Amino acid sequence: MELKAKEVSQLLKLIANPYRLMILCMLEEGEKTVSELHEQIENISMPALSQHLSALRLAGLIDNEKHGLHVYYKILDTRILSVMKTLKEFYCK
Repeated sequence: MELKAKEVSQLLKLIANPYRLMILCMLEEGEKTVSELHEQIENISMPALSQHLSALRLAGLIDNEKHGLHVYYKILDTRILSVMKTLKEFYCK
């Protein structure tokens, strides 16, 4: 149980960042390129966005895939979708 608690705690710390939370909300709608994410998130530099995407990738929450000239990001760990759904139900009504 302690191991699970630590795992959940790490996940919550990761998504506690507003930019990472916005990225996950956008990826919940489907695959997006870095440019598409950058256009939709205000006040974030491209290097900062890349760092947040890397953190989410390292945690196994998202993945990327190259299609031609573009790299698309998508949610990899579908358990995060349940967390996002719960957050939306409580805080986005």
